Amino acid sequence: MRGGTVTLFVCGDVMLGRGVDQILARPGDPVLREGYVTDARSYVSMAEAVNGPIPAPVDPSWPWGEALGLLEAGAPDVRIVNLETSVTRSDAFEPGKAVHYRMHPANLPALTVARPDVCVLANNHVEDFGRPGLEETLDVLHGAGLRTAGAGRSAEEAYAPVALPLPHGGRVLVFALGAGSSGIPANWAATPDLPGVAYVPELSPATAAAAVRHIRQVKRAADIVVVSVHWGSNWGYLVPRDQRRIAHALVDGGADLVHGHSSHHPRPVEVYRDRLILHGCGDFIDDYEGIPGYEEYRDDLRIAYFVTLAADTGALTGLRMVPLLARRMRLEQPPAEDRSWLHTTLDRISHGVHLTLGADGALVLAGPADRAAS
Repeated sequence: MRGGTVTLFVCGDVMLGRGVDQILARPGDPVLREGYVTDARSYVSMAEAVNGPIPAPVDPSWPWGEALGLLEAGAPDVRIVNLETSVTRSDAFEPGKAVHYRMHPANLPALTVARPDVCVLANNHVEDFGRPGLEETLDVLHGAGLRTAGAGRSAEEAYAPVALPLPHGGRVLVFALGAGSSGIPANWAATPDLPGVAYVPELSPATAAAAVRHIRQVKRAADIVVVSVHWGSNWGYLVPRDQRRIAHALVDGGADLVHGHSSHHPRPVEVYRDRLILHGCGDFIDDYEGIPGYEEYRDDLRIAYFVTLAADTGALTGLRMVPLLARRMRLEQPPAEDRSWLHTTLDRISHGVHLTLGADGALVLAGPADRAAS
């Protein structure tokens, strides 16, 4: 916390399972039950075919690459990631799921190296190996001192926010929700007696009202509220009307940042009532590098978001979006033309805001756009 402001680091999906797990020091069983791929090492081979050899086994810091330096330089007060993988030894593949993600618990240093303050778990892969796999995930993360939001051993635990104290006496409260529109099965919902995720079946006024009631029960003066939501489809720039409405309702009800994820590429940025809404942060770490299709969305380009808020009001005071490039399952600095493409694309699709490309290669929020919000 500096000068009356709080800086948060957020990013999209951190998928350390499947192919990424296979390049780490202690890979789990590579067997998969996908329609076309039956061995997780195939994703490593596809990535190498595109960009060259990966020196496996790699150091735990490898998947994060140059993002770790950005984190140190940016010195955020709070680091929030969406951990979209189970951390389990289980072989109990969840029936009916086309894709399953797991990381071997011995590879946890590949997560802790980034020192996340909150791991959001309300997503469509955390329970890929059933409730026992989720419980092992929680045990492993909590055993390492990592805080989690959006999943738990009961509904009370799953829906409870993580509360992080700030020097000025307030807190950062991180709530997490997973929507059915992102592919989360309805039977993954946590109940009073069963572990599961903080599930919302639809993005409706009733969902928003329930979330707002929860925020108001917990929020105190000088608290900053982050609502992290896994929602929507994987591809495309269109933000559904119900998604925008619930985001606005969350802000109206006390949220200071809406951290949206699930899409495989970045989606529009919006500012509403001086609060930032990230409709889709895109993937951050994954094993998609060699998978063809949807090239027009440049899902190999990733973004580290540094969001600065006023400590006393929670209002947005600054945003830096630092582009990165996934290559050999590692994040590195992208060339200038890729930064320019990302800037042009996000500035075009974002809602009523104007983004500029700074001299350091970061995208920054310059103010309202001179066009109507779409």
